[in-house]
Amino acid sequence: MTTEIAGKARFEAIRYAQLWEDADILCEALGRRTGGTLVSIASAGDNALAMLLCDPARVIAVDLSPAQIACLRLRIAAWPVLDHGELVELLGFRHSQRRGALLDRVLAAADADTAAFWERLRPQVIAHGAGAIGKFERYFALFRDRLLPLVHSKRTVAAIFEPRSAEERARFLDKRWNNRRWRWLLKGFFSRRAMGALGRDPAFFDHVEGSVSDHVARRIRHAFVDNDPVANPYLRWIMTGAHGSRLPLAFRPEHHATIADRLDRLDVVLGTIETLAEGGLRADGWNLSDIFEYMSPQSFAATYGGIVDASNPGARMVYWNMMVPRSLPPEHSGRVHPRPDIAAPLAARDQAFFYSRFIVEDVR
Repeated sequence: MTTEIAGKARFEAIRYAQLWEDADILCEALGRRTGGTLVSIASAGDNALAMLLCDPARVIAVDLSPAQIACLRLRIAAWPVLDHGELVELLGFRHSQRRGALLDRVLAAADADTAAFWERLRPQVIAHGAGAIGKFERYFALFRDRLLPLVHSKRTVAAIFEPRSAEERARFLDKRWNNRRWRWLLKGFFSRRAMGALGRDPAFFDHVEGSVSDHVARRIRHAFVDNDPVANPYLRWIMTGAHGSRLPLAFRPEHHATIADRLDRLDVVLGTIETLAEGGLRADGWNLSDIFEYMSPQSFAATYGGIVDASNPGARMVYWNMMVPRSLPPEHSGRVHPRPDIAAPLAARDQAFFYSRFIVEDVR
């Protein structure tokens, strides 16, 4: 996160217990970075771990929230101790009746601060999984368990994930899903007020203009029609509480051993992207999440310039916009080369569907 948002939002509790950005398009955009240094906003840590698959010498994960750092440190402790099936059970990505025992094994391998943090959350971890207890995940659970059943039956929800052609998916959305009760739910529950109070922090919307619910409605069509819901772990989690057979990138069984072998390349920093960039760093790639949305235009330009200053020639910057347009500031246009040729086809495949733009830029 950034210095500007640090004074506005609260960060003592877990906001995101898992990542809600598509690591597949992130890692494809970054490309193979053998021997390089990559920087990632930590959040829950899933995408920083996925970036190890790009074969860098070093990944630096930075976040100003101690709670989000604790999420990543739990994963770092878990990966060498648990096999793949045990890991996804602990996180709540699969049903489990042994999360308490799995948590004990992981906390025995964790540092004291991480162990103390998660010990306090033991009942929630056992009940739901460590990847399901953030504010954002609870927001979706409220939607899924309390409100969605008032609009659609379990049979209709399950039908989202039946194989269909794009034409059939559009017909399903328009004729079966998008009824009046759904439109009421969308407008109320995905409003700026509701999402700020129950999901994200209200400060995250300071620079947003327009209707949040209208934006979500547009992106629902991207998830239901433009892409195939069958292969979308993020949509499936929101609607059903599980990822289904296709997990997010870092948690696929074929990557478990590779990530475990490369954990010594991962550094975790409690702080902001600005202080990290000012510390003499020279990076070859950046996962900047959607942090620029939380900044004023002036702060955005200054932070962006600091990131460019901390980049090696040819470094690649990757980030998202949801509702606030933020990309290459004019004052830095001579230093950075936009890559819509890379970003556009990847954005069309973005399974984390609530983002409106995916941006890739190269430092000259």
